[in-house]
Amino acid sequence: MKALMALFAVVPATAFAEAAPQPAMGDAFSWVFLLGFAAIFYFMLWRPQAKRQKEHKNLIEGLAKNDEVVTAGGMLGKVTKVTEEFAVIEVADGVQFPVQKVAVTAVLPKGTIKEVKA
Repeated sequence: MKALMALFAVVPATAFAEAAPQPAMGDAFSWVFLLGFAAIFYFMLWRPQAKRQKEHKNLIEGLAKNDEVVTAGGMLGKVTKVTEEFAVIEVADGVQFPVQKVAVTAVLPKGTIKEVKA
């Protein structure tokens, strides 16, 4: 018991006192900081990603026969057939393979395949 009393004698009484209330400016600054962080998150992460998704969706919907495309795997070819889920790509004379339309990453300008082969 004496040890416990000695402990309380060593610890100042202010250690047990309640914390003083923060001034109103501290709360306002916290809200400004939180809103600033949310704005940075929106403009640097969320908005650019949504823009890329929209562009890719438009690219997939606009895919048509004879478009020259690049797939996610890096294959370069010409679209020979388009269905709802898949596109058939010709990578060489007589060599065709189906890919999911979402795997198409870019539509190239006409004549790109001829330039690459030359």
